[in-house]
Amino acid sequence: MYRGYRIGVVIPALNEEESISAVVAGMFSQTNSDGTRIVDHIVVCDNGSTDQTSKRAVDRGAEVVFESQKGYGRACLTAIDRLQHHHPEIVVFIDGDNSFEGSALCSFLTEMVNGADLVVGSRSKGHYEKGSLSSSQIFGNRLATMLIKLVWGYRYSDLGPYRAIRFAALNRLSMADEAFGWTIEMQIKAIQHGLQITEIPVNTSNRIGESRISGNLVGIFRAGYGILSTIAKLRLEQGKLNVHTTS
Repeated sequence: MYRGYRIGVVIPALNEEESISAVVAGMFSQTNSDGTRIVDHIVVCDNGSTDQTSKRAVDRGAEVVFESQKGYGRACLTAIDRLQHHHPEIVVFIDGDNSFEGSALCSFLTEMVNGADLVVGSRSKGHYEKGSLSSSQIFGNRLATMLIKLVWGYRYSDLGPYRAIRFAALNRLSMADEAFGWTIEMQIKAIQHGLQITEIPVNTSNRIGESRISGNLVGIFRAGYGILSTIAKLRLEQGKLNVHTTS
């Protein structure tokens, strides 16, 4: 718990046995000034791992749920469905590859306590280790954030997966994307719903293991398609809603 808020963490994971222990332990190790643990509950969604990801997560104190349908968003949705039973007031999302620092958690939560509904960890505003972001990821993020600015008038600097959101606000967004459009869907819908949004810099290290996105051309294509199609879909849906509202 942090300043009276119950904190839940969601970690989607696929074959992260080499890193998941460090990620879970890193989140649970964050403490308040009185030494009490900040994170109340962690749910790891094992999205079809063929290694020891789930066992190592459980050994570190996380709850593990399983989702056979592949997809980053699908894993997040499954984890959220379980996490809600623990009644979190703030939900933190972090990848299971150990590319982010658990010690940044307090910076996210401080912004939440100060009134933010959504806090996005910006890799571009922080320091990223050489090789931690591929040229295609950097280009894709710049293109996506530029399109958001053009269509919705809000300037993001990143689609960073390390983020925190109020659980009540998350429910309002009715998240639906089951693949790589998950992060941008949340950020666009946050604008559409008038959420209080802020960004903080986060440092990024080279992930442990091979990325399913930047590590191969198929992953890059799928991620790019997912992001761009989500932008188009949400703009089209908004246009239909505006027409219906004014008619």
